[in-house]
Amino acid sequence: MTTANSIPILRADDPRFAEQFIEASREIGFIAVTGHGIATSLFSEMRNMLVRLFDVDESVKQEGAITGTNYRGFIPLGFFTPNRLEVNGQQPDLYEGYKLHWECPEGDPESPLYGPNRWAAHVPDMAEIVGRYWEACDAFADSLLAVCAAELGVPASEFRAWHERPLTNMTLLHYPAQPAMGDATGIHPHKDTNVLTFLHPDPVGGLEVQTKAGEWIEVEAPIDALVVNIGEMLELWSGGEFVATPHRVVNRSAQERYSFPYFIVPNHAIVVEPLVSCRQGYVHHRMPVGALSAEVWRTNWADERPSGEDFDLGSLRS
Repeated sequence: MTTANSIPILRADDPRFAEQFIEASREIGFIAVTGHGIATSLFSEMRNMLVRLFDVDESVKQEGAITGTNYRGFIPLGFFTPNRLEVNGQQPDLYEGYKLHWECPEGDPESPLYGPNRWAAHVPDMAEIVGRYWEACDAFADSLLAVCAAELGVPASEFRAWHERPLTNMTLLHYPAQPAMGDATGIHPHKDTNVLTFLHPDPVGGLEVQTKAGEWIEVEAPIDALVVNIGEMLELWSGGEFVATPHRVVNRSAQERYSFPYFIVPNHAIVVEPLVSCRQGYVHHRMPVGALSAEVWRTNWADERPSGEDFDLGSLRS
């Protein structure tokens, strides 16, 4: 195992990978992985597609913008405020995005969170490129979930069944250029609420992780690596043994920045609770996947407030 700027770099084809991944999940919860099976050329295709997606007039984006009832499509620049428990004084995050979800068959009655994606008409190859990338992420996700299942004492087939009709989603992100010496937050400090996140880090930098000592360090990884981080659902399943680590984006590059994180989320009906004994002092609440996902998305709107449920929504408590 080697490290770059304190996050481990692992090879997925190393015979010791499973053991090393579990160790890193306990120590920092952020791991750069090479040999994951996703072609570097596919990363490049995604980045080139994102430039075409966002480099259009605002009127085009508004036509395909998300709504309170359809969380698929364009997310306007600065539209969302952090969905914290306390939002007073918080500035909107400095990004624009495009939200995609697992393609569910039309007419599915299980949950309004399921449904088909909306694809941008001005990028005719968008669905095809994203589809290939999503399929590649799914394949690597299957292998990582098997590693986690083995550590948690759950049969791989059962763990896989929990993700057969997932709320897995992807956010395509564009961070406009900011002054090189500025400190404007592209995305506020938070923990991911999902199981695992896959991210190909933009070469311009800006992704920062908070260490156990409370310091913010910039993630550095090989150009062909995929950064994997633990979400709060996996932390809860592990009884707090795996750590969901705070992270943020601060674009100090004075360049445009692009990103396309893939968030693994279980089936709508799953309720996440510890599968093993909790580590001493670990405070937690059960996480009903469907209700939590709906609450996270609802409270992204500036005029919405969290309900009385014990959902942390990925926000960091002050």
